[in-house]
Amino acid sequence: MFKKPLSNLKTSAHPLGATKTPLRGSGRRKLKQRVMVAYNVSSEIRDIPVPEGLISQKFATNRMNRVAYWSPDGDPLWFSHGKGADELIPTVYTLWKKYDFLPCITTPASVIPVLVGGADLMIPGVVQIPSSQTVVPPQLVAIAQYITDSPTTRGPPLAVGRLAADLDKLKAVGKGKAVHLLHSWKDYLFTMGSKADPPGVVEIQEIGESKESEGEIAGTSAAGEHGRPSVAVQEVEAPQLSKEGETKVSSILRNAVLQAIRGTLKSIPTSSFPIPMGTFYSSYVLPYRPAFVRRNVPGTDSSSIPSGNDGYIKHSTYKSLAAFLKVLDKQGILTIKDMKPEPLVMSVSASHSEVLSHTPYVSLCDIQLKEEKRERREGEERARAQEMEIKELWKPHTPSGSARFFMEGGSTLYTYVDLKATVIKYVTTRQLVNAHDQAYVNVGQDEVLLSTVAGKNESGGSLEFLKREELVQRLSEKMQNWYEIRTEGQEPLLRKGQLKPISVVVKTRQGRRAHTLISGFEPFFLEAEEMAEELRRICAGSTGVSPLPGKPTRSEVLVQGKQTKAVMDFLLSKGAPKKWIETADLTVKK
Repeated sequence: MFKKPLSNLKTSAHPLGATKTPLRGSGRRKLKQRVMVAYNVSSEIRDIPVPEGLISQKFATNRMNRVAYWSPDGDPLWFSHGKGADELIPTVYTLWKKYDFLPCITTPASVIPVLVGGADLMIPGVVQIPSSQTVVPPQLVAIAQYITDSPTTRGPPLAVGRLAADLDKLKAVGKGKAVHLLHSWKDYLFTMGSKADPPGVVEIQEIGESKESEGEIAGTSAAGEHGRPSVAVQEVEAPQLSKEGETKVSSILRNAVLQAIRGTLKSIPTSSFPIPMGTFYSSYVLPYRPAFVRRNVPGTDSSSIPSGNDGYIKHSTYKSLAAFLKVLDKQGILTIKDMKPEPLVMSVSASHSEVLSHTPYVSLCDIQLKEEKRERREGEERARAQEMEIKELWKPHTPSGSARFFMEGGSTLYTYVDLKATVIKYVTTRQLVNAHDQAYVNVGQDEVLLSTVAGKNESGGSLEFLKREELVQRLSEKMQNWYEIRTEGQEPLLRKGQLKPISVVVKTRQGRRAHTLISGFEPFFLEAEEMAEELRRICAGSTGVSPLPGKPTRSEVLVQGKQTKAVMDFLLSKGAPKKWIETADLTVKK
């Protein structure tokens, strides 16, 4: 599949160059949901396959357009193929982190080099399928090396592909393809990552029955025309349901398709079709089953209904996905086209009578969306709770004359609200409110107030009255500026001087290259080196720290590219209030 170098690279963030913007926020949450639904991943470990700082990239191969998702370290973790394709396919880098993502087929060591060269796995080259897996074409499977001297271990996954034949055919001696290869260790997609060596052998809990000798295994080839090992490939038999149970499962699957068409498929663009059969099943059938499938309750109608994803179709009266879709096609609910390696869903009928009469219910994906919203809401609440508390303060200052106004006592540090209340109390007590307009204060009638707020060229004759807000403003200008910053886990910071906002400026340096410069962050409990390191990971680009010109005790953090939004999100996540962050783009021509 990746026999040639990737072309037409279009990056939202690509580890090999260009402007880099990681996949985050709603994009990463949607990707997590897709992985959880498709691979039945628990919420506790979902950050392992979809880590923070994930990078997306569009590219083309010799067959079709694709999308890949890369780890912050530059390893490709997932890819999809075809315009509008929703199915996510794990790479070997992902399978090395969690080896049981896919059912695994083992093959002799002599076959691995042939697979790495791009050949499909043939039926004679199949040695074993773990007895705990139930798979049907065209389900994704991993391929690993069979360990001849240890029945409880196997090699790490070295390839990913689609099952091309039923398990019954794999058990029989014969010819043909077993797996259509999609990606393998050492192909061009793999080499764009860290090119790490495969991990050690993997311990397996359940194994298939092995009947062949070590000598027979060693003689097996990928083509498998001769010397096929006589290994029994064990298929786990699905728990037998009654006819009534199978009918219930069939009804659930049918309603899931109607629910998906009525709620989602009718509104997606026509360019999203055709959809591969396996993708349609994992993205628009299994997630749209009713919510009670998630947790069966003994003694209820749902207690006899299977709750997992693997082999769910086998519990129905249809027994296979292809048969199920053919029935829907015949009834006009959707249309399919028989293609190799798997059929395609060409369209759906949103105007079909059964779709229109379908009564919507709470589905598995509805529950997942609610959980996502709840997590997002809780995250926003935590973020708000951690926002820094910043107070601008003013202190009476003798040299400027404001201390005389406050001779009657009171707090030595005033907030703007306290200052305004003090002024109102002062003018009310001395009856300085203008009789004609109460918004004004008769400043000229009070010698202390006049001497405090009057400018150099102003006197009682020229300055008779001021608006209250202007009076408070003039008084604050004659006082000494202070500020206090409080944040969780830090001692309160109280300093003299006027607090200035954090500056985030995009400038052009070294010709036409744009850089984002951050300064003035020290009072907000932020360290330059730590900030540069985190932004390097978040923005997937180079960063640097240098002394701020003219202020050697202050630092300036540089981030490659126009990264205003990423920097803003980072500062907000650290508790810096939005009103205390100033942004500017000096590269934009006026």
